[in-house]
Amino acid sequence: MHSISEIADLFRNVLDFPKEGIVFKDVTTVLTHPGALGDSVTHILKILEDIEFDAVAAVESRGFMFGGIIADRLGIPLVLIRKPGKLPADVISENYTLEYGTNTIEMHRNSLAKGSKVLIIDDLVATGGTALATAELIRRDGSIPVAAAFLMDLRFLGGAKKIEDTGVPVRSLIKID
Repeated sequence: MHSISEIADLFRNVLDFPKEGIVFKDVTTVLTHPGALGDSVTHILKILEDIEFDAVAAVESRGFMFGGIIADRLGIPLVLIRKPGKLPADVISENYTLEYGTNTIEMHRNSLAKGSKVLIIDDLVATGGTALATAELIRRDGSIPVAAAFLMDLRFLGGAKKIEDTGVPVRSLIKID
């Protein structure tokens, strides 16, 4: 089993992506190491043991990998949070700001039973905009965001605190100050 520090060492820094001045934390290098993805999910599930949830909302696109495995392991529903125009049925949308611009995310309307307790999952949290918008979509669709989980928290950008300030607990394996 890969330790949390071994998983942290697998991340690659990509300078000036997607624009100048950004140091992008690339998770794809975790995926190229056999077993590291599954071990990451095992560690994430351990830090979520005190959180009760019955559905997973996975954020496009890297969150799909973690969310899909979590939902499958636990036998619970998976909802995909996507960029505009990617979902075929009736959607609800939310605009948000991220560290290098603005964006919109969508989810299928009535994806989950009303009142579902939903875990938000993505690869990392930076400014928190994507997770905050996801939480709002979940609320607008009649469910409850009970936690947000990430492989990495870029603490110096303050996103986890913003999410927690809305009453949604945040869990992350790796914290970068």
